[in-house]
Amino acid sequence: MHIPETEVGPVEDFAEHFDRIRSLARDGDNAGAIEVADRIAATATDPLVICRALVLKLGRLFNLGRTQQCPAVLDRAFEVLADRRAPALRGHLHALAGIIAAADSLERCVRHLVQAERELDNERGPTEDTVVARHDLAVTYSYLGFHAQAAPLAERCYRAGQALGLPSGDHALPEVAVRWAVSLDHLGDAEGCADMLRWVLETWGERTDPRRLWPAEQYYYGYAAMRLRALGEPAEVDPGLFSVEEQGWEMSDLRMLAGACESIAAGDPTGALRLLDRPTHPYTLGTAEPHRVRALAHAAAGDHRSAREADREATRAATSDTGRLHDRLVDGTRTQLDHEALRRTVEQYASEALTDPLTGLPNRRHFDRYVARLAEDGVDAAIGVIDLDGFKTVNTVYGHLSGDLVLQRVAAILARTLRQGDFVARYGGDEFVAVLPRTEIPDAHRIGSRIASAVADGDWDALVAGTPVSVTIGWADLTDPLGLPGTLESADRAMLSRKRLAGSTRG
Repeated sequence: MHIPETEVGPVEDFAEHFDRIRSLARDGDNAGAIEVADRIAATATDPLVICRALVLKLGRLFNLGRTQQCPAVLDRAFEVLADRRAPALRGHLHALAGIIAAADSLERCVRHLVQAERELDNERGPTEDTVVARHDLAVTYSYLGFHAQAAPLAERCYRAGQALGLPSGDHALPEVAVRWAVSLDHLGDAEGCADMLRWVLETWGERTDPRRLWPAEQYYYGYAAMRLRALGEPAEVDPGLFSVEEQGWEMSDLRMLAGACESIAAGDPTGALRLLDRPTHPYTLGTAEPHRVRALAHAAAGDHRSAREADREATRAATSDTGRLHDRLVDGTRTQLDHEALRRTVEQYASEALTDPLTGLPNRRHFDRYVARLAEDGVDAAIGVIDLDGFKTVNTVYGHLSGDLVLQRVAAILARTLRQGDFVARYGGDEFVAVLPRTEIPDAHRIGSRIASAVADGDWDALVAGTPVSVTIGWADLTDPLGLPGTLESADRAMLSRKRLAGSTRG
């Protein structure tokens, strides 16, 4: 859609033009929204206005599948933002950078997503910008199959939008739960899938008029009903939810899959099989979904042998996706940080050799250098050894992928809870160290209590249900006669003593 030259001129206040982008996007006109964003970026002088326009353009490009254009736009946005303090914008950029990086490196993708959460947590109170950024962050986690991370983010996004008085349908994300639901079915849990799909219909039907959802969300909400009917469950379907003609891979996939489910429910399994003539994008509903819908069509036609084979294909695709996800994450965390990405996302660290690749925090080498500089300058400090309690249980029960995600979340909590000027690093395994310059031990204990409370209050059930995550901290003064090794040994003894005390208290 062409936007006339006079409609977006070089004016000081671009608010109406951002509203125009939002309106075009809501109507499914991503191309028109990109054109307006380009005009803002070309005429504005305020870096924050330019960056916001580029962020909106990135989202629209991704929706249209024009991902090859995204890296250049992303680079420009980071350059424009430079050293400006804009947590919401920077967090939104990292959320979008994560999904763009996913095709090449899941390790870099996850690093971006962790950085996005940190930036957004630095914003004071919910704002419309943080709501929009968390919206995209939740969707990115959902695309990648991190459903337990996506769901609480999506709920937080919606509730913050409601608290700000934003339209109820603007930040609703039924797609997150729909994607999680079908992933359960792909692995044989049809009952769990049906329960979650019913939850989607009931919850979002009560919260808002489904026709006031954004176009893609209307399709996902409608698909929840179609998919239930294909499973033989009763569900009302509003055909109007599929009337928005938005372009892009996601809508195309949903139209095909919804049509197949509708044919199954209508008693026309042969028609359903004719519709399922191509694979879908893995981000829509996973690579297994066409196979599973095909299995339902064969079963409806009475061809149970073909249904079993299609179900086996669905299971293979689902487990293959999960396996690749795990393997790519593990392999990625073994690779060195790309220097340019490090410069942009962790600017305060001198080089990738000083950064822990999993959490984005300084590593042991950086910690040693930092403390050595304090000692040279004669600066006293409190050193804290921070150990995760029962972390072995997390890895044993949920696996190392969940363990890595716990470490990343703890790192984010530590980074945002410590004071400005304090230093935190990942020392190794499940152990972190904190440095509080010019801080007496009694004050360190008060800060340690705040850290422990912040970790304990984390939403851990969404990630490792039934396994609480907590930390124990021991403090020592850097003035120990034996230097840093002696200080660390003292802090470690203090930490172990607190663990024993806590254990005897529980016992």
